[in-house]
Amino acid sequence: MLTIKKVSKTFNAGTVNEKKALDQLSLTLDDGDFVTVIGGNGAGKSTLLNMIAGVYPIDCGHIVLDGKDISLDPEYKRARWIGRVFQDPLMGTAADMEIAENLALAKRRGKARTLRWGCTKEEKAAYRNDLKRLGLGLEDRMSSKVGLLSGGQRQALTLLMASLQRPKLLLLDEHTAALDPLTAKKVLDLTKEIVEEQQLTTLMITHNMNDAIQIGNRLIMMYDGRIIYDVKGEEKKKLTVNDLHQKFREASGEEFSDDRGVLI
Repeated sequence: MLTIKKVSKTFNAGTVNEKKALDQLSLTLDDGDFVTVIGGNGAGKSTLLNMIAGVYPIDCGHIVLDGKDISLDPEYKRARWIGRVFQDPLMGTAADMEIAENLALAKRRGKARTLRWGCTKEEKAAYRNDLKRLGLGLEDRMSSKVGLLSGGQRQALTLLMASLQRPKLLLLDEHTAALDPLTAKKVLDLTKEIVEEQQLTTLMITHNMNDAIQIGNRLIMMYDGRIIYDVKGEEKKKLTVNDLHQKFREASGEEFSDDRGVLI
């Protein structure tokens, strides 16, 4: 479903602030893979997702999604195939629009716009059923402005919007990091449910090593713009947090210094 071939990205090239964020990185995801991504700060995790989504142009290499080379496609063109949930709950939704209107926008992602009503009665009925599964009571608040929702409610709504059209690829950039533990667990459980139900090919960045081990069928560890560890299946299930620390030391020669990555 996704093939990344020797992609590199350097920010502020030729200046004192030069930073090589991705270094000849290659990665292949099969259809239905749920891959968790870990690594310290500056490892290139978010840059990887931004390169896939088209936020920044790549310096070299190729990105192929479902057989189509999207390396030169702008972000808005890739959006028809890629769903994304950000770390910040304020991103991914339009705060001044109603819940139903946000869902209608997500439903029409990548499609031609017309002058018809933005949200039909039939669509509202479908959205109501979609919202009910969140278990947050939002199905009774469809006319409420999204800006009035809590961070957890907005993040759950963003997740629903990102998966509404069954994207070819779902990108989750630490999407529970800004939430309290109980809300984060609820959003994470909802994530697993939606991904499994729709069999979505998914890349999820997380700093919680336990989550990285327990969720998905594959785990990759990044360091200095490269993938230094890639494990899946039964081998992944047998991992412990200590194992991951040991793998990081072996591959990088350093200790895993990101405090958020030591969660056990």
